[in-house]
Amino acid sequence: MDNSKSKVEKSRPKTGGRAVGVPNKATTLAREAFAAFVDGNAHRMQEWLEQVAVDPKHGPKVAIELVLQVSEYHIPKLARTEHVGDGGGPVEMRVSLIEKIAARRLKDG
Repeated sequence: MDNSKSKVEKSRPKTGGRAVGVPNKATTLAREAFAAFVDGNAHRMQEWLEQVAVDPKHGPKVAIELVLQVSEYHIPKLARTEHVGDGGGPVEMRVSLIEKIAARRLKDG
């Protein structure tokens, strides 16, 4: 089956809906509500995490995992960036100390 085209032709201009780059309102509201919950219960979360950490069934490892899971919704993750050289190969750096030393000697006289 050819999946190169959707049911609606790609050449047709977009009409209606959200503009590209505009966040979804429901997602934005959910993030704001979650942030408000975390901010409003920070003092209680410390107590909850301590209870999980001392519970023999869970322990400190689970408490740390919970902190990491909560932080994913409150603190955005950074995108990974890959640095590549020409043609997708490794990045090459060439530093010539001899040229720099010679230039400094000429400058200093």
